Amino acid sequence: MVRQELVTRQLAEHLPPPPRRVLDVGCGQGTQALRLAARGDEVTALDASRELLDLLESRIEPGMRVRAIQAKAERLGELSEPASFDVVLCHGVLMYFDDPGPLIAAMARVLAPGGLLSLLVRNGDALALRPALMGDWREARLAFDDTRYVNRLGVAARADRLEELTGRLAELGLERREWYGVRVLSDAVPDDAPIPDTLDDLLTAEDRAGRTDPYRGVAPLIHLLCEKSES
Repeated sequence: MVRQELVTRQLAEHLPPPPRRVLDVGCGQGTQALRLAARGDEVTALDASRELLDLLESRIEPGMRVRAIQAKAERLGELSEPASFDVVLCHGVLMYFDDPGPLIAAMARVLAPGGLLSLLVRNGDALALRPALMGDWREARLAFDDTRYVNRLGVAARADRLEELTGRLAELGLERREWYGVRVLSDAVPDDAPIPDTLDDLLTAEDRAGRTDPYRGVAPLIHLLCEKSES
């Protein structure tokens, strides 16, 4: 919940006025896709899970323009025409690709000139922090030299280092506009923890930390926003 609320706030500051053509790659249950559709955007939601897409479709309200497509993210290049979207979201997906290069290139291809790419990735520059906070010192030690890790679900994944990822995006004509840290202060809170009565304070503190150095540099997640060059 904290992650989704922070990403919504951060994204809103950079989006062009609606209506926009939006693609959500790996949309999951569609939290961001549905929020943008409710604001008047035309949204294409892509995910490999039929179960998650069914959940998304059950929450579509009258008047929302949402098209759900069941397909792996790797097929993006064959499913969409070049420059067919004004905004492309890819949140919590790149960490499951050993080589995210082809997917990044496909997203750059389908994004229109001047369009916005929103990426949410695991922060490879702060990978040791969570295991250290949990008292797993072996994993903390290994994290300094290896961007591979096992997430809370027990799934093998990988992290991205901000400057390396920014450089890779620049080679595709995607210039970094801004970046934020996400879940800087609450990452060690258990997933099943109840929502606190001081939720507004929590979100305000997280929002400030995600915009402020040095806090954002140690965030477990990085929200990176890039603009595609006009040329």
